[in-house]
Amino acid sequence: MSFALAYVQFLLYLCAQIRTNSMEYEIISERQEKVLRYLEDHHIPFTTYNHPEGKTIEEAKRWWHDDGSVHCKNIFMRNHKGDQHYLICFPCDEDLAIHDIEHWLKEILVSQGKKAPGKLSFASPERMMRYLGLEPGSVSPFGLINDADHHVILFLDSRLKDAPSLSFHPNDCRGTVVISQDAFQQYLSSVGNPVEYLHT
Repeated sequence: MSFALAYVQFLLYLCAQIRTNSMEYEIISERQEKVLRYLEDHHIPFTTYNHPEGKTIEEAKRWWHDDGSVHCKNIFMRNHKGDQHYLICFPCDEDLAIHDIEHWLKEILVSQGKKAPGKLSFASPERMMRYLGLEPGSVSPFGLINDADHHVILFLDSRLKDAPSLSFHPNDCRGTVVISQDAFQQYLSSVGNPVEYLHT
């Protein structure tokens, strides 16, 4: 065997070991694994941990680590006609009224020459599965990896921009992914959905 071939094989082995060592978390579902694999494949750094089910913010707060990240509330909504869907993310301790969200979305979309959403309502579980591949209680921006057509528009509370790190479900409410602001922006660029910021 030539030295060059042996060297290439060694590098391949080393890369495999690095990848194996990075997968030190327990896989609890295909949805979670798909998210973590996506982040790794796109060289997006993150940390993750598993915990008992937390479908609501109150439940999840029992298991979240005190790691300095901003934990987020995520809601999936549809417009009046049902032909456009919006994923809206904001700090978990905040409550946004649907009327205010309608106003903010209208302001942003109309300023861009797009149609106003009209009356908003929560999207059904069937729509959630169709566009994000998710079930209620597990909604997060990581669901956008399942939106190949980039149909869903992501709206982020502008306050999240100032957070050094953020945390979301990995599309499974029995786990949490902590991701830095820079890494999250890298993720948004890679996934390709439209992103807007809400100045609440």
